[in-house]
Amino acid sequence: MVEIFKEVEPLGGKRHVAITEHRTRKDWALQIKQMLDERYPDAIKVRLVMDNLNTHSIASLYETFEPKEARRLAERLDIHYTPKHGSWLNMAEIELSVLKGQCLDRRIPGMPTIQTAVVAGEKERNNRTKKINWQFTTSDARIRLARLYPKL
Repeated sequence: MVEIFKEVEPLGGKRHVAITEHRTRKDWALQIKQMLDERYPDAIKVRLVMDNLNTHSIASLYETFEPKEARRLAERLDIHYTPKHGSWLNMAEIELSVLKGQCLDRRIPGMPTIQTAVVAGEKERNNRTKKINWQFTTSDARIRLARLYPKL
């Protein structure tokens, strides 16, 4: 069994996929550090929209790194958790479906083979710069998800 960490920059058309053996706090923290330091080193803030998994928190940074390093990373994140029925989550599901169709739709013998296939799929998708033009707006949300908004 493998775990998939998938980053998507919708308007930039960039993706990054990491395959790990586990989905621990440390695994998440290492992915965040790699994202900030290697893929977005010049970004002052990175808006991170993600599911509300217990390992996906600032606390994971502090459990993995020295306090100074954890704080440095945490200060560069603008975290937004997706609601259970949110459209951002659909975007992630679409991307995972594409990945499955590209290279994960068969039995794969081992971690190196999976990683090679995923890197090839990521490279192909990034070369096409396939952007996501998400059209579900705040106005749409207020109408379609009115039951979830507080009555003021």
